[in-house]
Amino acid sequence: MPGGRLTQQERRQIALGLADDLPYAEIARRLERPTSTITREVLRNGGPTAYRPDVAQHATERRARRRSPTSARGSESAPQPHGRDAEAVAEYEETLATVFMVSGLPKMTARVLACLYTTDAGSLTASELARRLQVSPASVSKAITFLDSMDLVRRERDERRRERYIVDDDLWYQSMLRSARSNDQIVETARQGVAVLGPHTPAATRLEGVARFLDFVSESIIRAAEQAREILSTATDTTPDGTAEPSPDHR
Repeated sequence: MPGGRLTQQERRQIALGLADDLPYAEIARRLERPTSTITREVLRNGGPTAYRPDVAQHATERRARRRSPTSARGSESAPQPHGRDAEAVAEYEETLATVFMVSGLPKMTARVLACLYTTDAGSLTASELARRLQVSPASVSKAITFLDSMDLVRRERDERRRERYIVDDDLWYQSMLRSARSNDQIVETARQGVAVLGPHTPAATRLEGVARFLDFVSESIIRAAEQAREILSTATDTTPDGTAEPSPDHR
């Protein structure tokens, strides 16, 4: 599988694939590239409807020229823990943010969430996030407000009374429950429509189908989330060195 940066020819093939309405995965398969590489390339260069290969190539060259001196200085002043490759970590963080964007998060919100998840501590303050992402505190605050409303971050005060934003496994559980329960109003409103439009009419039958479908999906999501939370919380313990090992009940 090819590595390194995308070539101009590959970018032209991406543009042709987008013009043919091919999914990212199919374009990636044809280029023998990871799907995440294609997704990130398209989203950072205008999206599927505005992607232009020549513009994307020039933008990439400009970013590379701008980053080179900065990256060299940054590597010397702030070495990565655990012997990590700083460039590889930055690339991965960008890939993770792109995946969050594809799932529906705004760009800055996705970058903040990816930054939190790639931090060993799993928590950062607003000023730390702003410094790591090189953005304004106002941008971080807006992103955190959005993530908080989606139950994707948790707020706590540290010993210096600074507000820290935390990500952990339980947040995904809470977010899944919130998502599942957000269907309740749709279900209720759909069934109100059945009464208004008259039972057994085509429109009422359609709305009843929506209600039954969402009811079933929501219950399944909640049940699966609760089972996963229970299993994962008891299946492993964390050792002092940060590795996971089976708990006594599961050996």
